[in-house]
Amino acid sequence: MKIAVSYLKSDNYKKCVERINNSNADYIHVDMCDGKYVETKNFTISELTKLLKNASKPLDIHMMVKDSMKYIDDLAMLNVDTITIHIDSEKPFEVIDYIQSIGLKAGIAINPNQDINMLKPFLNIIDQVLVLSVYPGKGGQTFIPETIDKIVKINEIKNNYHFITAVDGGINDETIHCLDNQNIDLIISGSYITDSADYNEKINTLKQKA
Repeated sequence: MKIAVSYLKSDNYKKCVERINNSNADYIHVDMCDGKYVETKNFTISELTKLLKNASKPLDIHMMVKDSMKYIDDLAMLNVDTITIHIDSEKPFEVIDYIQSIGLKAGIAINPNQDINMLKPFLNIIDQVLVLSVYPGKGGQTFIPETIDKIVKINEIKNNYHFITAVDGGINDETIHCLDNQNIDLIISGSYITDSADYNEKINTLKQKA
């Protein structure tokens, strides 16, 4: 299991990104909030590219935005591994196709209140399914246990496709046990790691408990 660290709840994005970049995290998780898809607005694209231009770790980007397409070309100039969009963002099939056409991986995210069947049209084409275990847009939320039902159903069909499964929201050294035996490939954790003095200690704890 791999670990991506989110800096969403940090008070100092630059310092936090530097610390993640120098940690043993597998990815820097980038939460893009446009103030339209979610209430939070935490970036302009120029601010984001400036913040991340020197990141050596691969970026796992979660786009909580209405119009994903207008950001992709700028993001592609960074060290991006995967760009994940939401099912109900604008023109999701077109966006996924474009992401993959420029050599990046594409993911689809599902919110806690969305039906698992909404994923079906995407399963043959995406590289990652991101199951949100909190509602999108804010860091530091509590893990929603009902998320496990979605993960179980995804695992029942996962072997028929080529996507990996990621979980994001409220993951710490206690809630990670909710994911025992759930065949998760990637865990995204934010404040549990970034609120600590030792990022590596917290990352290692999650890896050991996973």
